[in-house]
Amino acid sequence: MAAFKETKFPANAPAAEKALGWVDDRFPLTKLWNDQWGKYYAPKNFNFWYIFGSLAMLVLVLQIVTGIFLTMHYKPDSNLAFGSVEYIMREVPWGWLVRYMHSTGASAFFIIVYLHMTRGLLYGSYRKPRELVWLFGFAIFLMLMAEAFFGYLLPWGQMSYWGAQVIVNLFGAIPLIGPDLSLWIRGDYVVGDATLNRFFAFHVIAIPLVLLGLVAAHLIALHEVGSNNPDGIEIKENLGPDGHPVDGIPSHPYYTVHDLFGVAVFLTIFSAVVFFAPEMGGYFLEYNNFLPADSLKTPAHIAPTWYFTPFYSVLRATTADFMYVLMVAVAAYVVFIWLKSRLSFKTKAVIAVVALVAIIGMLPAVLDAKFWGVVLFGSSVMIIAALPWLDHSPVKSIRYRPDWHMWVYIVFGLSFVILGYLGTQLPTDVFTLISQVCTLLYFSFFLLMPWWSSMGTFKTVPNRVTFHPH
Repeated sequence: MAAFKETKFPANAPAAEKALGWVDDRFPLTKLWNDQWGKYYAPKNFNFWYIFGSLAMLVLVLQIVTGIFLTMHYKPDSNLAFGSVEYIMREVPWGWLVRYMHSTGASAFFIIVYLHMTRGLLYGSYRKPRELVWLFGFAIFLMLMAEAFFGYLLPWGQMSYWGAQVIVNLFGAIPLIGPDLSLWIRGDYVVGDATLNRFFAFHVIAIPLVLLGLVAAHLIALHEVGSNNPDGIEIKENLGPDGHPVDGIPSHPYYTVHDLFGVAVFLTIFSAVVFFAPEMGGYFLEYNNFLPADSLKTPAHIAPTWYFTPFYSVLRATTADFMYVLMVAVAAYVVFIWLKSRLSFKTKAVIAVVALVAIIGMLPAVLDAKFWGVVLFGSSVMIIAALPWLDHSPVKSIRYRPDWHMWVYIVFGLSFVILGYLGTQLPTDVFTLISQVCTLLYFSFFLLMPWWSSMGTFKTVPNRVTFHPH
């Protein structure tokens, strides 16, 4: 075994430098910093869209820290939970600030993540060789949804209670295992003390541990293959004499300053919301949640928090009448695949058989609309993971795609926003019809992407990134 060799420093070296050397001899602290940020070369043409990754990390830390302080005073008991939140708000020094930072942080987290995903969609950040980066990011998104869902019940207000009741009951629509699955999730025949305790355990311990592991995997995978850029050019393919990309710059100090500016802007907006509008008109904190949970009083309108409402609208749009539209849509899609796809005959036959089984299952006498609503609800989330294999465009970035592609993205984005808004409103015939149209547009964007993404006249992608110093 080789003898341990300790780093030597001049006698007059600063104490901090000696301490860092002592640590580096025993743990690769400096190496980790350099590999993951200090000497990690990123494209020099990043724009404001690339701020949201670091902001997501900031909000994650913010949520963990504020969550720790909240758990010091919160009591996961159905008889005490609501009162403990009120105690935090009224009696704990600065408790109101910690609680509002945590509740506002939850919405801020999803706003940032949705913008982060939008950037990935526009610039093709899910394309080869970043498929695994996208999948890790999607897994983070799923864990965020789970974390938010479990945490939503903890204040034990009216909307928390009834929202959890509705969402858990959705699992009961699954044939055979549904009722038992709902019972297992609740831990009781109704949402009660057992449900609150297990949701607290998942929200405080289980999901955060998984989330931190996925964030680490996401960053490691990203820094292994390198960051994408607005031009969609792989800067690692053009190295200078020093072995570094000619179109890359060290993340520190350049993007450290870049991200600190984004942090300053974000904290200004975040602080304004926390101090002046923490409820945000009932979207961030529903007014019904300031009333204690009552199993005998059902709110007039039960809806999840705004960041779930696009997918919740898909669920509500799936009515008995809409099933006939879905049957026609599935049949038309199979015919389209047979006529336009280059898949093998065997693969097309399997798709046709699966589609036929689904169409039969959509008949009213076989499976009701509630089951298919749950299927579409889950599919509307899971289909996002398939983007790397659905996009067949010869270029990555929207900059070099046909101009009409931008309109496809705009229609998709508007459909998503409209679904989100309608999910917060009372269902009416007109709103249901609009949500059904938006649901079809939402799924069409993904299911037709293998064809529309490769259509049109594409612009020439430059050999070097386009960069305008400022």
